[in-house]
Parts: sequence; structure tokens; C-alpha cells
Amino acid sequence: MKKDKDSKISRREFLGGSAATAMAFTIVPNHVLGGPGRNAPSEKLNIAGVGVGGMGKNNIRACGTENIVALCDVDQTYAGAVYKRYPNAKQWTDFRQMLDTQKNIDAVIVATPDHSHAVVAMKAMQLGKHVYVQKPLTHNVWEARMLTRAAKKYQVATQMGNQGHSGEGIRMVCEWIWNGAIGKVREVQAWTNRPVWPQGIELDRPQDTPPVPDGLNWDLWLGPARERPYHPAYMPRIWRGWCDFGTGALGDMACHIMDPVFWALKLRYPTYVQACHSTYYSKMWKKETNWEIYPRSSIVRYQFPARAEMPPVKFTWYDGGMMPERPTELADGLRMGDNDGGALFIGEKGKLMCGCYGRNPRLLPDALMKEYKQNLPPKTIPRIPEGEGGHEQDWVRACKGGQPASSNFDYSGPLTETVVMGTLAIRNAGKILRWDGENMKVTNGEQANQYVRREYRKGWELEEI
Repeated sequence: MKKDKDSKISRREFLGGSAATAMAFTIVPNHVLGGPGRNAPSEKLNIAGVGVGGMGKNNIRACGTENIVALCDVDQTYAGAVYKRYPNAKQWTDFRQMLDTQKNIDAVIVATPDHSHAVVAMKAMQLGKHVYVQKPLTHNVWEARMLTRAAKKYQVATQMGNQGHSGEGIRMVCEWIWNGAIGKVREVQAWTNRPVWPQGIELDRPQDTPPVPDGLNWDLWLGPARERPYHPAYMPRIWRGWCDFGTGALGDMACHIMDPVFWALKLRYPTYVQACHSTYYSKMWKKETNWEIYPRSSIVRYQFPARAEMPPVKFTWYDGGMMPERPTELADGLRMGDNDGGALFIGEKGKLMCGCYGRNPRLLPDALMKEYKQNLPPKTIPRIPEGEGGHEQDWVRACKGGQPASSNFDYSGPLTETVVMGTLAIRNAGKILRWDGENMKVTNGEQANQYVRREYRKGWELEEI
């Protein structure tokens, strides 16, 4: 049934997809429903964290309303402060042993490096645990598709850690675009200041083999990645620039900055992607690119087809200090976006610019913004309660039988596929990669398909769903 422009649209309609359909509205006591993950709102979840020394500690803190019953990290020294904060939580080094042994876990927060997200989340879901997984959801396209399918198969509550998706800014961007504030959008440009870690230097794997630090299980840190000796060049944090472990600047930030674009323009699979990047210096006339590490800067161009009432759209991504042309409508002295980056929607009737997460949206030129303020559209998208832990608490409510979380895998899985499709293009710079999204296949170059799915170390294979 067609809705008039002033009608309220339910959160279920916006979250959409089979995950939303599968989740129950009615909340009844746990003993009636039975099975894992069926907690009533009056009960506290028993939450485990995997990868708690870095961003994981913030996600766990945001779930402070619940019982933190288990903490797992391959680096006991790095995670030491978190262990002290939760003395009643059982401590683990191997997430597989934790999930197989500790039976009181309802939900799992996954905040490991990118390359291990999928294997941890998949095992947790197979055991009926709800999962919150840091962004990007996975290391490659195939893994994102598998986690999306697994969430439906195992009927668990999911959320990706792109916290801006629960914010006010991204909702305003969507409502303004859908209200026709700038007319039909055929082009979007987005950028970030990342990387802020070592990346883009000509660097082979380190040749020296220093001893593994006390408290670190290096074999578990490698997880599904190819074997190599320990070196401090990989961890902590700086793993983001290494292709076997991270997804570079694009993977780190596009799940935040591309998010408003993906939602507002109702994107799905691109028809093709192409990229260029900064060059490496090693020695004169060297032609081969070292794909141990991502480049210092890159530009990625996506082309998306028409969607219902929306026309085809070109999306261009810039990182490493590269920027799109400054809009002439932006007054001198004002910055583009914010400290982390931003997005610029180019419409038939004007432009919309926002910062990372969709923060502080504004229409350009200023006259359009002043005029639009007189008749802002109604807030049709349900809001997530603000405050500390808003995104994590949104997931907690979903785990207890509430509405699906705002960035559940039905949404964040396809978003992640699109993001990491860009890393595939970076590794095939200068080529147009025509993409069959339904079948996860580059149709005009078999060489590129090797990066759709990784090779897994023996014993770390991921189940195909």
C-alpha cells in the first residue's frame, strides 16, 4: 500500500529484509521460548568479548548493563587492563575453546583484526550466539555473504560496529534525500584522512625474526592468514595496512563514510568498479606492485545501476589525502566534511554535504539550506536512543527479542561487500572490473576473482552457507 508523505514509516520497513521478518515482535519469558538468545528484556545477557585489548574494550564498556562473563584475547599483556576491569569474567586465549566450553554465553562481541572477524563470528552463530562484529564486517566479499546467510540460517541478532548508523546525522541525510531536497542524485564523492598508520611504503615482509613477546599467542593471532614469523611491524593496530590482515584505508573508513550514501540511495551491487593508487618506490623501472601492503592513497570509482525511482549513480572514493574538487557553493574558509572525512551528494537541484557517519549534514548553496529549514521533512526513520553505547545497546535490545538492530547483517553484509569490492579494485588498478554481484564474480577478468575469497590456513576454513 502506498503511503502518503506524512505517514510514519516503521523501523521494520527501513531495516527490511528477511532478518527483520524473522525476528519476533512479541517478547515472552525465556522459559517459554527456550533455546539460546531468547532473553526477556528484564534479563541480562551473558556477553563474551573476543579481541578485547583494542576497540573491543569500548564495545564491552558500552554493554555495561549486561553480564560480562568471558573475555578472550590472543595477547594477554595487551588485554591485561580489560581483564582487571572485569575480574569475574573467565579469561581465554582461544575463542574456539571458549565457545565450546563455556555454556552460559548468550552473545559475542568480535573486535579482532579484520582477517579473523568471519571465523569468530561464524562459529558463534553456529552455536546460536548473537554477534556484534566490528567494521568492516569481513576481510573479503565472500566472507560478508557467508555471514549474512548465516545470520538468517541461525536466527541470531546481529550488528556491525559502524556506530554512526545509529546516529541522527545519517537519518537526516536519508530523510532529506528521500524528500527530494536536492532532486535526483547521479553522483557522490567521498573522502577520508586515513591511513594514519604505516602504509604505502615499499616494504617486503620483515626478514628478521624477533622473539614473540610474552603473553602473545602468535599462531592464534594469525588465525586463517598464511603463516609468517612474528614481527612488531604487524601489531598492534598497524595490521590495517597489511593485505593479509587488514583492508586498508577504504576498509577502515568506508563502512562509516559510505554508509549514508548506501542507505540514502538504496544501493546494492555495483555494475563495475575501477581504481588507481599512488605508486611505490623501490628501484628504477620496477614494474611489479608489492601486494604485501596497501598503497598510501587511492581513488576508487563505483558505478551503480538505477534502483526503482532512483537513477544510476557514480560513487567516487578518495583516501590518503586525495580529495574531490571543492564545491564552488561552499564558502571560503569552511572545511569539507570533518576531521575524518565526508561525503558530497550532487543532485539536480543542489548538493548535500556531510561529515563522517553523516554528521552535520548541510545543503549547498546556503540559500537552499536556509529555505529548506523552513520546511524540514518529518522524522520518519525511527531513532536510536542517544547516549553512551547507543549502537551497542541497540544490539542488546535485539538480542532480547526486540526489533532487529539498525546495522544488522541484512544491511551491513551488502554494505561490506561493496566496500571490500573496492579493495579488490585497488589490487587491480587501472582495470574496469565488471561485477556480477549475485554470483560474486568479476566477469571480465578471472585474475581479479582470486581476491573475492581468500585461501584459509588449514584448520581455519570457513563454512560455506
